Formats: sequence, structure tokens, C-alpha cells
Amino acid sequence: MNISREQKIRSVIRQSQPDLTIILENIFDPLNISAALRSCDAVGVREVFVVYTRKYLDKRGLRLGKRTSGGAFKWTDVYLFENLEECFSRVRTRYGRILSTGLGAESQSLYALDLTQPTALLFGNEDEGVSEEAIAMCDGNFNIPQAGFAESLNISVACAVSLFEAKRQRELKGFYSENPHLDTEQQEQLFNRWSAMLKEKKSGPKNALTITKDSPDLLPVFAERDPDNPLEKPARSMPLSRFDL
Repeated sequence: MNISREQKIRSVIRQSQPDLTIILENIFDPLNISAALRSCDAVGVREVFVVYTRKYLDKRGLRLGKRTSGGAFKWTDVYLFENLEECFSRVRTRYGRILSTGLGAESQSLYALDLTQPTALLFGNEDEGVSEEAIAMCDGNFNIPQAGFAESLNISVACAVSLFEAKRQRELKGFYSENPHLDTEQQEQLFNRWSAMLKEKKSGPKNALTITKDSPDLLPVFAERDPDNPLEKPARSMPLSRFDL
């Protein structure tokens, strides 16, 4: 690894936001997932949670490549759930609060939120939005103020707007500069993890990891992975559930 490459990787790691994430519920367009991943990478989000509770949207073998995701998937852990409660339980343990973007529900402006706190932002299906079940389980609901006739934004656009508002707030507190969320030891651990990944030079799409109630606890984003750990073995892709972005 040359010096400039190492400096870039260390800079990205230093600006990571391990207490900020998104949940994507029943998103059927893989391009929207890919675009959301790019936004996550741009603001330092290092893991994303995807949940499918609709049988016709079953993406158990979710696979993402580098064409439209801009390679962001390489640097982002994506966890896949088929049970909403299990997803929320795992996310809440890690991030504390979950805020949804449910249209029609009582909400507050995105710009009134304190997004410097540990937060998971939930975005819903392209046609139906966030499900009523998910809204009922959330800790709050927010909207993105608009001046036009449209009531909502495309899922990937809404995700980008929300994440960059979080980035704006966090920059003011120095979370991307003098007050990083990962300490020196954790930064070094993540650098070693990514370095090992680059040395392996794996080609082809990367798989999301399917999580069930029997899966072990999720590892922190900076922790090195054990190749013998069942959790680190991606789910086998099924013929009709393969994404190649």
C-alpha cells in the first residue's frame, strides 16, 4: 500500500461515525439501496441495516457490487433481516433511538432534530413508505420540509438529505476533526481490518450478512472478523434474489 493510499484510508477511518446508521425497510429497487450506501459512505456511516418483511421482496441473498454503489459497499457492513422486531432490537442495542420517516404520522422537522446523538434513521418502501408496524416501534418520526407540491422525496434522496444534515451538525461539534468517535486503538483496528481485506483482493459482488434471532452479537465496525465465525459467512444467494449493482 502506497503512502497516499494509506493516508486516505486513515483519514476516512478517523471521520467514521459509528453511532449513526440507517435502516431500509422493504426497499425493492436495488439502485436505491446502492445510492443510500454511497451517501452513508460519504458521511462516515460504516454499517447499514436492511429488513424485508414482504415475501415478494425477499432478498435473502442480497448482493451488491461496485458499479452504481461506487465501491461504497466494500467499506460498509450490510446486515439483512427478515424479522422487523429482531432488526429493531439489534439496532436499538447499538444506537439507542430509531427515528422514522413515516408520512401521515405526527412528526417534527428534520432540522429540529439533534443528530449529534446516537441515531438510526429509518426509510421505507418506495410505494408505501415506512410500515405502520415500524412506525409504532420507533422512538420518533420526522419529516423533510418541502416548498413544492410533492409530499415526499425519492428514498435515496431523502436518505442523502437526512444524512448530510447529520453531517452538518456533527461537523460543528468536531466529530470529523478534533473529536473523532473512534479512539486511536479502534482506528488502528479498523485500519488493520481494511488492510487485510485489500490484501485478499476479493473480486465480484459482496454479500450482505443475514441475521436471525439465533445469530451471535454483531461485532463493532472496527473489530477484525474471524473467517470461521458463522456470522461472517454470507447467506447463499437464491436465483431470484440476487442483486448485482
